[in-house]
Amino acid sequence: MSRERIDVGRREFLISTCKVAGLGTAFSLGLHLPLTATARSRGWGDEQPSDGLPEVNAWVVIEPDDTVIIRIARSEMGQGTLTGLAQMVAEELECDWDKVITEYPTPGENIARDEVWRSFSTGGSQGIRGSHSYVRKGGAVAREMLLQAAADEWDVPKGECRAANSVIIHAPSGRTTTYGKVAAAAAELFPPLHVELKDPKDWKLIGKPVARLDTADKTNGKQVFGADLQLEGMLNAAIRACPVFGGKLESYDAAKIEGMPGVRKVVQVGDDAVAVIADTWWQAHTALQKLPIVWDKGPNATVGSADIDRMLEAGLSSDDKVFVGNSNGDVQSALKSAAQTVEATYSYPYQNHATMEPMNATAVWSEDKCEVWCPTQNGTAALEAAAEAADLPISKCDVYKIHLGGGFGRRGAFHDYVTQAVLIARQMPGTPIKLLWSREEDMTHGHYHPVTKCRLTGALDEDGNLTGLHARISGQSILAAVRPQWMGEDGSDPITFQGFHKDGDHAISYTVPNLLVEHAMRNPHVPPGFWRGVNINQNAIYMECFVDELAHAAGKDPLEFRRRLMADHPKSLAVLNAVAERAGWGKPAGGGIHRGLAVVKTFASYVAACAEVSVSQEGKLSIHRIVAATDPGYAVNPQQIEAQVEGSFVYGLSALLYGGCTVKDGTVQETNFHDYPSMRIDEMPEVETIVMPSGGFWGGIGEPTIAVAAPAVLNAIYAATGKRIREFPLRNADLRPA
Repeated sequence: MSRERIDVGRREFLISTCKVAGLGTAFSLGLHLPLTATARSRGWGDEQPSDGLPEVNAWVVIEPDDTVIIRIARSEMGQGTLTGLAQMVAEELECDWDKVITEYPTPGENIARDEVWRSFSTGGSQGIRGSHSYVRKGGAVAREMLLQAAADEWDVPKGECRAANSVIIHAPSGRTTTYGKVAAAAAELFPPLHVELKDPKDWKLIGKPVARLDTADKTNGKQVFGADLQLEGMLNAAIRACPVFGGKLESYDAAKIEGMPGVRKVVQVGDDAVAVIADTWWQAHTALQKLPIVWDKGPNATVGSADIDRMLEAGLSSDDKVFVGNSNGDVQSALKSAAQTVEATYSYPYQNHATMEPMNATAVWSEDKCEVWCPTQNGTAALEAAAEAADLPISKCDVYKIHLGGGFGRRGAFHDYVTQAVLIARQMPGTPIKLLWSREEDMTHGHYHPVTKCRLTGALDEDGNLTGLHARISGQSILAAVRPQWMGEDGSDPITFQGFHKDGDHAISYTVPNLLVEHAMRNPHVPPGFWRGVNINQNAIYMECFVDELAHAAGKDPLEFRRRLMADHPKSLAVLNAVAERAGWGKPAGGGIHRGLAVVKTFASYVAACAEVSVSQEGKLSIHRIVAATDPGYAVNPQQIEAQVEGSFVYGLSALLYGGCTVKDGTVQETNFHDYPSMRIDEMPEVETIVMPSGGFWGGIGEPTIAVAAPAVLNAIYAATGKRIREFPLRNADLRPA
């Protein structure tokens, strides 16, 4: 693969050189500090802020002692994106990795600088694959400017100089200097119009399992999360919204609690919530619990899970609002002429994001300025929400991002907590107000993984070959509720068909001669949202468990049955073969252990898993081991990939075993971890991760791998018990062997 030549666009050129033309104040000096620098200057950390230091370019600031500050626009929420992106900048920069630290620019600063950092959104496994090219370019441009500064100082051609480990060497004379010594001079230069990115074979840092940059502070307690934030003069707020989605606040009696300790004010928030502002959060929360509130619960006050299930069940056979996501051949003819047909219906429940850190934001509002500190997966969306709630132009608002105590999609498309914080702050101008949701508020006012059902019918010929497949999904559309502008012209929701598409990032892994995949859109009142992995989670269960059913109905080995359908899908086949070989498929596991397989392509990556489980005569499930293979194209940090796989399996298996939200009287019933638990340490299987990047493309990590754990375990359960489990969570299932 040849070196990648990058042209520096006119926009980046103008932004980087405006200070040389005398426009620096408009583009840098008048802006707020990035979050990390702001935090340091307020005493939240020990490092010195980068404010006042000359930036080499928007991505790189270098201190005189050779400390390299790399600015990262994407959000860190435990997945390692911050370290991975810093690796990519540092790779091209040729800096000393041991002297790298990071900081967040603000979305307001990004807008003021013509979006030089581009996307502030972290979701859809886009953190690295969506920005690898331009962040590497940022490092490469900075490197060339540093080389030029050194060459100018020595009065030699730049081509005679090279950089390594933050040191610049003049090859003919042997002279050396460091980045810190020439950074100020480099900052005054015009950036080069063209740079070349390294050939992947020459990477020295990308592809290496370097330690994460955020681990130490999270381990020693220095890391400040949104719930930890303290500002001078800050007050605290607790909030309650109508328990029924779509309901409103009718009235409340503030006089009953205004004399309670610490209470400063009781305020209405929007048309559906009330908040108490107090000196401490516990004072606010305690008073709120005693506040008399009357709710107008609206038309959804009698809706329950059984009503929603009936709505979805009807969608499996109705022709109303049905959209085709993928089709080829003639499925009905294939089914009619089949030697054998197999049919199954699966159901997948609502799932809560259940982030360990509840929703929170801190806001300060005045008539001409609004600032917000918050954990967010999308700084730009948080800024837009803040400006709208503040009733101020975006230019008079800004958002300071904080590391997230969990995101999983909840803090990406939805910034209701930011809106609420600003609305509360407007009622006490000039005073910082930290809004922190209670766990119960967080669990019952989410945007949930959508509820769906899927009926699958397969046609087998006399030799047990799959000749036709009809899949009808009935359930919610996320886009209809969240991003209607992204829907198809026919009103369809393409995200619903993740894992079933003909091609692209979420393509089906099999070639079926006659195929029809449909979605009967049915939208209950409970709001859906993007939940880690989104629709690939249930679609992988539907497809991979049903393929397993077909294999057994045909009397075929599940691995061989899949292989016969995957000749046109070599990368999917490669990861499937890898897990089968590592796990010892075809050889008895012994000890009552049984195996199951799953494979998907999603978020542009190819992933597979082989699970090993046992089930006692009493129905107790033990998941012993999962072998997982991932081909993401390029592996920036294999150690982080392994951690992501392991973490995603905790999340995916927790959903399979214990997740599932129920609805009664219009309200989600699960309110805390006592009735919405996660896997315990002693339930966690051994995870063996095979990272097998094949190059040539950039795939995701955090969301693709979650999808294969559940179907692999379910298929292994069938192998162990002879039972097909098609409704979840498993805690409601009888797993005693048939």
